[in-house]
Amino acid sequence: MRLLAVLLMCAATVCFSGIDSSAKWLGMRLPEAEVVWVRYVGAAIFGTMVARPWSRPQTFRANRPWLQLFRSALLLGSTYANFLALRKLQLAETSTIAFLSPLLVALMAGPWLGERVGGARMAAIAVGFLGVVIATRPGTSAFQPIVFVAISGVFCNAAYGLATRMLAGGDSPETTLVWTPLAGIIALTPFVPWFWETPHEPLVWAIMALMGASGAFGHWLMILAHQRAPASAMAPFGYTQLLWMIVIGWLVFGDTPPGATLIGAGIVIGCGVFLAWRERRGGR
Repeated sequence: MRLLAVLLMCAATVCFSGIDSSAKWLGMRLPEAEVVWVRYVGAAIFGTMVARPWSRPQTFRANRPWLQLFRSALLLGSTYANFLALRKLQLAETSTIAFLSPLLVALMAGPWLGERVGGARMAAIAVGFLGVVIATRPGTSAFQPIVFVAISGVFCNAAYGLATRMLAGGDSPETTLVWTPLAGIIALTPFVPWFWETPHEPLVWAIMALMGASGAFGHWLMILAHQRAPASAMAPFGYTQLLWMIVIGWLVFGDTPPGATLIGAGIVIGCGVFLAWRERRGGR
């Protein structure tokens, strides 16, 4: 079962790479708000199919609706920032920055959830930030200010993860799944007539569909993986997404990540794996 869980998790990272690569490709041809809105519509369709609220109306009832909306808004901020960063940065660079999320969760768990951070965690977090500094190379001509937008998105994503943990004991997974895309749809749908540009190429429509399908199938595979193994055992294999990002970036966009990016990514991934190992040992 563990081996099957690992294979499912690795397959999920391929799908998640498809989301970012599709968003980057679409962002070169369509308004960013349109790409984000399409992503959320796909998530809403997937969530509705899984939760089936028409047969279980109680799915819509949240015990903490304001926290659900806040969590959904955090995800919107994370998605929008990531899609904006994808316009300027390579897939490998955005992935490296995104891998900060588990480190930020460990850092923010103290004030949010009252968890003790500890010296080893703090050291891993500090080294992980150093890895991002190496990868983004501030102070050199290679540095791009859009990195700060990507980092702000990672902060939103980390807060989103903590809000998810806070909701886990009060609302069912189906309820949280239905509420997840609400902020994006509520915030963006009224403005669709102003930013919508109808694609005229069948390929653009196909990539839109691919982005939605990648998100739905990827989350389904991740759910199956976590049903067969604990989260701490799965965490290290989530970093295989960097490999797919490098391959897709090279094949689709002709990007070759510089050595500094790979070194920084290795440092960030090592810190994330260390934290996952400590969590697994603590759980045991």
